Amino acid sequence: MIGKKNIVFGFLFLVFTASLGPYMVTMYEGWGQAYGEKQQSVGRLQQLQTDDFEEDLEPLNADQIARANTGGILAMNKLYNTELNIDMIKGGPHAHGNLESVLNIIVGVVLLFVSASPLVKQIISWLFILGTLLHSGMLYLERVLQLEFAASYLQTSVAAIGPLMLLVGLLLMALVTAKSLRDHVVRD
Repeated sequence: MIGKKNIVFGFLFLVFTASLGPYMVTMYEGWGQAYGEKQQSVGRLQQLQTDDFEEDLEPLNADQIARANTGGILAMNKLYNTELNIDMIKGGPHAHGNLESVLNIIVGVVLLFVSASPLVKQIISWLFILGTLLHSGMLYLERVLQLEFAASYLQTSVAAIGPLMLLVGLLLMALVTAKSLRDHVVRD
């Protein structure tokens, strides 16, 4: 049952990557506050423009206008940075990790029904597990746990190994499935 390890790994990895959903929800409290600050600052700027840069019937001087602009810019930047932190998790380890977890589960189930040599099945099995760890696993370590070695790894060309392993695994899985898929569980 060579595919069993992919099924178990897939479900365990899915626990980690799916749990990022509730974690990101906690990050939205800061987003709501930043959004409110941005609305207030930019709303003030819009009102100043509508009122021909007068406030309480008094014209604003250049320093007052510059301070209002600075407040708006800083509020927009704070909102952007808050969204960036959420998007870095959402678009990386959460989305990719969930997908690769499910791929491991599917591959594990299909491997149970393939009558290829045990060596070929092991290669496919390990390509998916290692590819997932080297791709979304490293994204998780970098973006959630903020581990420096993962950030360094992801900035090198070696970081392409994980996705390439997954692509090779998908290609091999397609070829092996086309040739030797059975309608019953195959004993290895």
